[in-house]
Amino acid sequence: MSNPWPLLMLAITAEVVGTSCLRLSQGMTKPLPTVLVFLAYAIAMGLLSKVVMSLPLGLTYALWSGIGTVAIVLVGWLAYQQTLSVAQLIGIGMITSGVVLVNIGR
Repeated sequence: MSNPWPLLMLAITAEVVGTSCLRLSQGMTKPLPTVLVFLAYAIAMGLLSKVVMSLPLGLTYALWSGIGTVAIVLVGWLAYQQTLSVAQLIGIGMITSGVVLVNIGR
């Protein structure tokens, strides 16, 4: 694979979409959001399986989990009006710093 980075970003995006739809699915009782959850996760896993063929597994997972976590917190804040405490904001900053350091250190 020539450039795994766009696939990684698409995989993270798909995972964030799937996770965002979890709440909308209301415990997997609403058909459309439930289908979106499974479809988005399937796309995410398929893309991630391609990415780990080119990038180290640890790096891939660190980026996947870190970027995904920050993105989901932002979705919760923007779409679901969830409030963020100072401690949570500091944690997001630490996660972001960790993702940057993992990427720099590769």
